[in-house]
Amino acid sequence: MSRFEVIFPGNKKIDVAFKNFKIKTDQSKKNKGDETAPEPFDVFISSLGACAGIYAKSFCDIRKLSTSNMHLSVDTFFKKGQKLIDRIRIILYVNQEFPEKYIKPIIKAMNGCAVKRQLHPDIKIDTAVAYMDQ
Repeated sequence: MSRFEVIFPGNKKIDVAFKNFKIKTDQSKKNKGDETAPEPFDVFISSLGACAGIYAKSFCDIRKLSTSNMHLSVDTFFKKGQKLIDRIRIILYVNQEFPEKYIKPIIKAMNGCAVKRQLHPDIKIDTAVAYMDQ
């Protein structure tokens, strides 16, 4: 079991302590916060990107593929008129030297992300690889 302690340091700030770490969150000024840290939902989406990213990085490390300039984007799309995610798009941007034969396997690796597997199955997740212009 993992224990996460939630701390209320003031105004709309919420910190989460676990192990030797502390994640700080806040609300936007629009939501009466001080905007000193990301909102909790942003941390949630960030964790999805970080998880897919480490799977991609590990895939490349094992095969001794360069990760120079490699980066990933995560876009969220919401159900019309609702605050519920309908679709997530994850794109891994790779150098022109990235072997085409590894595109499907690296997508499969990113789709194995533990955070992604926890999402509701109704949320569509499109994972892709795009070559960067040089």
